[in-house]
Amino acid sequence: MRFLRPELAWWLAGALAVLFVVRWRVRRSFAASTTVSRLATAVYRASPVRRLPLAALAIGLALIAIALMEPVLPSAVTEVQSRGLDIVMLLDLSSSMQERMERFRPSRDMARLTFTSQDSMTTRVRGKTRLEATKDAIKSFVVRRRDDRIALIVFSDNAYVVSPLTFDHGYLLRYIDMVDDQILRGEGMTAIGDGLALANYLLARQAGSDRRNQVIVLLSDGENNKGRDPVDVLAESNAASIRVHFIGVDLEEAIRNKPQAQKLLQTVRRYGGQYFDANTIRDLDAASRTIDSLEKGVLVGKVHVHDAPVYQWFALPALVLLVTSIGLRAVPFFVDQT
Repeated sequence: MRFLRPELAWWLAGALAVLFVVRWRVRRSFAASTTVSRLATAVYRASPVRRLPLAALAIGLALIAIALMEPVLPSAVTEVQSRGLDIVMLLDLSSSMQERMERFRPSRDMARLTFTSQDSMTTRVRGKTRLEATKDAIKSFVVRRRDDRIALIVFSDNAYVVSPLTFDHGYLLRYIDMVDDQILRGEGMTAIGDGLALANYLLARQAGSDRRNQVIVLLSDGENNKGRDPVDVLAESNAASIRVHFIGVDLEEAIRNKPQAQKLLQTVRRYGGQYFDANTIRDLDAASRTIDSLEKGVLVGKVHVHDAPVYQWFALPALVLLVTSIGLRAVPFFVDQT
């Protein structure tokens, strides 16, 4: 417990001291003689109970003084909120995403190419396509990100927003299921730079006043071969404090080793992102889980301090004591006869 007006204690103490001085100065003096010493009986003292009205009055005044200092009980309530991220899933829909994951890749040594066309057809129909496996990884990622706003952008020759940033993950999952190789029919190139530029624009447009941390997850199986240079767009992302992670979906070694692709990967890492080489469905799931563990929201705590007034704890007993003191003064036993 603390007092909002503790300085009143000095004023009340001074007023009490003045009251006692005035009472002492105006006390009437008188002369009297007594024959008590001549009496044979014993001398009796007044009962302490007779001082009860004065004690009740003193305690009541003390409680009033405490109530006037405005006593309060301080309490602090901490409100903790989870503040998530704004995440854009940037999905490549180029024609190469229809190839099968984990398919058999023959050696470049022509002497070892002994498999038949029937074997080739058998290995081609097994497993999921790159697009199907990538969609499954995206859906698993979305399910785990409860506190985040997530958007979906697809790109091939051009980039398109499938879903803006939203907390409605059920709605987003339905749109992910609807994505297939037919929605961008007639396109087949890989415009990574244009996809990143649209993701930057979407994040800036939906940021709002309470800006959250922003992340782009790029999922592609090829090199940029159309539109803007992704390295230049990554510099814009970094300037806007947007972190970009790149998942190479079954990215062939020949493409990954090209100077343009290496420059893209180095730029992603230089600006704080990570590159994940996902050659299998298990690698895709592991990459999405790693990004999930890397990109965590923050806990925002607000402390609300509230002072609960408790002056009534002292004012009410003081009132009772003052009334009691006045009532006792009406009883002859408590009246001073001197």
